[in-house]
Amino acid sequence: MLKRVLVKHVLGATEAMDAVLVEGWVRSRRDAKDFSFLDFTDGSCLPGLQVIVPGELPGYSSWINQCGTGASVRIQGSLMPSQGQGQRWELQAASLEVIGKSDATYPLQKKRHSPEFMREIAHLRPRSNLFGSVFRVRSRLAQAVHRFFTERDFYYIHTPIITASDCEGAGELFRVTTLDPSKKIDSSTDFFGKPTYLTVSGQLAAETFACALSNVYTFGPTFRAENSNTTRHASEFWMIEPEMAFCDLGGDMDLAEAFVKDLIRDTLETSAEEMAFFDRFVDKGLLERLQWVLDRPFERVAYHDAVEILLQSEQSFEYPLQHGLNLQSEHERYLTETHFKCPITVYNYPKAIKPFYMRANDDGETVAAMDVLVPGIGEIVGGSQREERLEVLESHLKAHDLSTEDYSWYVDLRRFGSVPHSGFGMGFERMLMFLTGVSNIRDVIPFARTPGHADF
Repeated sequence: MLKRVLVKHVLGATEAMDAVLVEGWVRSRRDAKDFSFLDFTDGSCLPGLQVIVPGELPGYSSWINQCGTGASVRIQGSLMPSQGQGQRWELQAASLEVIGKSDATYPLQKKRHSPEFMREIAHLRPRSNLFGSVFRVRSRLAQAVHRFFTERDFYYIHTPIITASDCEGAGELFRVTTLDPSKKIDSSTDFFGKPTYLTVSGQLAAETFACALSNVYTFGPTFRAENSNTTRHASEFWMIEPEMAFCDLGGDMDLAEAFVKDLIRDTLETSAEEMAFFDRFVDKGLLERLQWVLDRPFERVAYHDAVEILLQSEQSFEYPLQHGLNLQSEHERYLTETHFKCPITVYNYPKAIKPFYMRANDDGETVAAMDVLVPGIGEIVGGSQREERLEVLESHLKAHDLSTEDYSWYVDLRRFGSVPHSGFGMGFERMLMFLTGVSNIRDVIPFARTPGHADF
């Protein structure tokens, strides 16, 4: 009995083969007088396999009309050098079985569809060239994340998805409850006996493990109940968050910059076909820009100096800027693309615009925070040295109107063997957008969750 061979292995064959079994889907069919051409794929790679189906095959006339776009088929045949241009191999079918028919309502025809339309059929869009490529790269990128940290002796930690803590202190949380939400909720009678939420970050929990295992990282789903319908925000997304004990802000920046470069390098090496496709059809110049980031050292600039550069640029920004305000994407892109002409890391932000856990600098005005900015997208990593001093952390909690009792376990880390420690967060989807040139976060998530939309 023949064993199924993936199309990516068939196309990579070094010699012709007499007996090959493939299973997958028909992208398109073109009929000639005595035979049919099938553009066939099983999703294992971007290119399709051309299959020649001769008209003399038994049952040809009865099943060929069932073999339309989207149909699933099982084909056995011989792999031969192709007579056509642009392809090395073609499969001469000796037998073909239609496993699942696809009727004329199949929405993915051989033409370009708008991203908006494709989001409406998210259950089928992975079959398209664009989204099949995006999600193959997504899978490889996830493996690269784990490889990067494993090679550096980090331990992978699974932090809670349901939590009682608001890491960012912004209040943009999804409530988790088993009680009737139309009535006043008494949290003491709820499932967990207290208010609980979907996590916005695994950072605080990861810090507890960093203070025991030294180097750890989380990689999991996070949730923000932010009513924002932009191309860069989603209500459910994945975050990568390393935490390192005995590490200051400088070490944090070193790791973040190395991480960004490593993911670029790995993607260019492992997804060459998909990256060439993105460069041609999604974002012309993508490969050049990624190589540009890879080849250049990251500049480092203090927040105060970055704002001064922007104020003196005489550039007309949509969002006016002054000292003490957060940088917007347009500011970040100006710094990387126009002024420095390279990736940059901005550090030492005003404490008033940053969360409670960031370490206060000696100037009393700033905290040891940093953001890594890249051309084409702006911020791709945000991190900080964490406040390890007990009294200072308690004063931060008070200043942010947060309960010391609610964060007692977090405060304990400063009471029992406190150490300097740092970490950062990278939005997985934002990195994927940067690598693929896809401009909307909804198109790099299998099933996007955004305000008003939780389909599928």
